Amino acid sequence: MYALLEWLPLAIFFAVFKVFGIYPATAALMVASVTLLLVHRWRTGKVKPMHAFTAVTALVLGSATLAFHDARFIEWKPTVLLGIAAIAFLASARFAREPLARRMLESAFTEELSVEPLTWRRINGLWVVWFALLAAANLYVARNYSDAVWVNFKVFGLSIATFLFLIPQVLWLASRAKPAPDPG
Repeated sequence: MYALLEWLPLAIFFAVFKVFGIYPATAALMVASVTLLLVHRWRTGKVKPMHAFTAVTALVLGSATLAFHDARFIEWKPTVLLGIAAIAFLASARFAREPLARRMLESAFTEELSVEPLTWRRINGLWVVWFALLAAANLYVARNYSDAVWVNFKVFGLSIATFLFLIPQVLWLASRAKPAPDPG
């Protein structure tokens, strides 16, 4: 159920856009992003860095969108978030003990995964390129198509594309899972 809560700001943005347009949807996204941050904090006592960054980005770019009555600012939000994700994954390969892709994907498994460190670095590199391509695609769609097309791309295109990018990795990693030792 909590996983659905993570998607709520996007769903609210989409629903409000379809009924009222880009500016009310932007305001709704701002409120929903901050609400998600606060609900998570209330439930766990912690703030997820991604929630905080998303809320700040939504507030800054959303405020600019509303103040200047210019949708281009909110259209930059996915590009900013995806660009920062690409940079974070890239930096993790250089400066962290484990690449972000490994930490992200291993957390989906309860079993130990038999994957070489070089392979994790390659997977991490794929995520860097993927996030950079999605960031560029968002800019392209935002600049060349209507708000309605961009909203559909943001809500469905980016989500479905990422899901399709993730599926082969999860399936391959599942084949690399070591069964837990039998306690008996």
